[in-house]
Amino acid sequence: MNKQGLYRSRTGMIFGVCKGLGESMDMNVTAIRLIAIVAMVATGFVPGILVYLGAAMIMKPEP
Repeated sequence: MNKQGLYRSRTGMIFGVCKGLGESMDMNVTAIRLIAIVAMVATGFVPGILVYLGAAMIMKPEP
């Protein structure tokens, strides 16, 4: 685990949520993005997108 905590990456693709989560958990960012896409498809897009946007608003940008 990253000692800094959970932050949005400033160099991420859309809002940096997946990259920040991957860096925080020492996981492959591509795997996190694939899991997010599968979750969005499985929930019918709208709930998954709302969760992603909520995470983007709650998570602070990395220092």
